Amino acid sequence: MKRYVPFLLIVVVLLLTFIFPSVEIKDTSKANFNTGDIAWMLMSTALVLIMTPGLAFFYGGMVTKKNVISTMLQSVVCMVIITVMWGIFGFSLAFGDTWGGIIGNPSTYFMMKGMLGNATWKLAPTIPLLLFAMYQLKFAIITPALITGAFAGRIRFNSYILFVCLFSIFIFSPLAHATWHPEGILSKLGVLDFAGGTVVHMSAGWAALASAIYLKGRNEATHSPARVTYVIIGTGLLWFGWFGFNAGSAFGANHLAVNALASSTTASAAAGLSWIFFDMLRGKKPSAMGTCIGAVVGLVAITPAAGYVTVPHSLAIGIISAVVSNLVVEWRTRTSIDDTLDVFPCHGVGGMVGMLLTGVFANQNVNPANTTGDGLFFGHTHLFFVQCIALVAASVFSFFGSLLLLKITDMISPLRVSPEDELIGLDISQHGEKL
Repeated sequence: MKRYVPFLLIVVVLLLTFIFPSVEIKDTSKANFNTGDIAWMLMSTALVLIMTPGLAFFYGGMVTKKNVISTMLQSVVCMVIITVMWGIFGFSLAFGDTWGGIIGNPSTYFMMKGMLGNATWKLAPTIPLLLFAMYQLKFAIITPALITGAFAGRIRFNSYILFVCLFSIFIFSPLAHATWHPEGILSKLGVLDFAGGTVVHMSAGWAALASAIYLKGRNEATHSPARVTYVIIGTGLLWFGWFGFNAGSAFGANHLAVNALASSTTASAAAGLSWIFFDMLRGKKPSAMGTCIGAVVGLVAITPAAGYVTVPHSLAIGIISAVVSNLVVEWRTRTSIDDTLDVFPCHGVGGMVGMLLTGVFANQNVNPANTTGDGLFFGHTHLFFVQCIALVAASVFSFFGSLLLLKITDMISPLRVSPEDELIGLDISQHGEKL
């Protein structure tokens, strides 16, 4: 019976496309669209999408050769799963009419209704609502894909798909709504998260830690990267796409987008340099892997701050985040936690450092839309304490929520592959393919 479930789900989706053709025009008022903003957001949407194949290369190059295809597919499959969910009800959960500031009403934009005509999002009035929805979709896609590095080589693919669906509904969507919807509880508190430090990186990082703990360690604890060249290619694609990730979060072709692009570039460069210098200081050789990991950590850390800080402070964020994540990676290797590709030390910790440093370096002169206030560096404490509250709340929610979802998934469909399948490798045992 289980093998017919996916087929039945496809049939349901097909029926929905006939029942709800999404022709309702919600807003017929005169539009205030800006063609330059639309062009930039179309480009940004494409840029963020390419980050997921970039992540597939980044993670795929780090795992053992027998798990490359499986690891890369776990990222790419999010592009198809989350897109279908987003079009049906996912966008409504994240950005629909608020239910207590915690999650959106799933019927608000069900099957993308109300997207035609001149409909816009409140905080992006110069672009069509449908474009805003497609841009935010790309964030929903890459967030669960980030988690995959924590359990590489030991999760059943069918169970992984179920977990991704549950994570998107019960972890990502509430955090996106609470942080980015004007009526969300964290948004009303004054939390600053320009492009996803809390919503994307912290949620994925804590879910990765929960996954590593729940699934326990690999039977083969040591491994050698299959293709360091894949890691380098993945880093390039991620850095390239991150311009859409951060600069696109300005929702227009404006000075704020320029500042976000500049701060992202400098933070990433500073972090990549700091990572290898810190390794050298501890007697290690400067490696391609270290440079790439450091650059990505810098991009993670600047994500919540990109539209609120100056370029000099972005350099500081890159340097600090690289050193802190490097130290946490070192600490993790001394524990029994088998976070295979160090997702928590890099994305989870990087996101937390970025959130805190946003509370330190945020400057209202950079972004007047920041009504919470300047950061700790300028002698103000309110914003920093707000960021701390958000950090603790999002961490607890993401970690324990993910543990619960892992348990539920495991009860429905066992998460862990058999020792024999793990020994063979997931490429063969789960997909019947090999490099």
